[in-house]
Amino acid sequence: MSETTQNVDAEFGETSGILDGLKILVAEDNKTNQLVVKKMLKLTGANLHFVSNGLQAFEAYKSGEWDLILMDLSMPVLGGLEATRMIRNYEKETQYPACRIIALTANAQPSDAEACLSAGMNSFMTKPFRKAELLAKVQV
Repeated sequence: MSETTQNVDAEFGETSGILDGLKILVAEDNKTNQLVVKKMLKLTGANLHFVSNGLQAFEAYKSGEWDLILMDLSMPVLGGLEATRMIRNYEKETQYPACRIIALTANAQPSDAEACLSAGMNSFMTKPFRKAELLAKVQV
């Protein structure tokens, strides 16, 4: 076990199974970032599904029941803000219960946070993020 993993486990406690059965849609086009999320949530028991653009996220959202969406802002085809707006409109039109959406972004300006919330996201995390931060956001 790496020192970083030990520190996270010491700080956050045992992570094995803490998200059992939670269905998480991860919209992220960067393969390295996908791998980071996968490794951080590996032992938690969460069911992860990865897509690489906002249009795929919207289509995956409509075809599944998700507990949470981790949404990158800058993706090809359709960005995270636009995909979130489409998801929120779809929820209104179908009276589907709102799914929590957490933005994943390299942009850390107050205006970026404002744009995320205005688009209908519940919160956001700036990249790079730590495992403890991700787990805290996911478990809310």
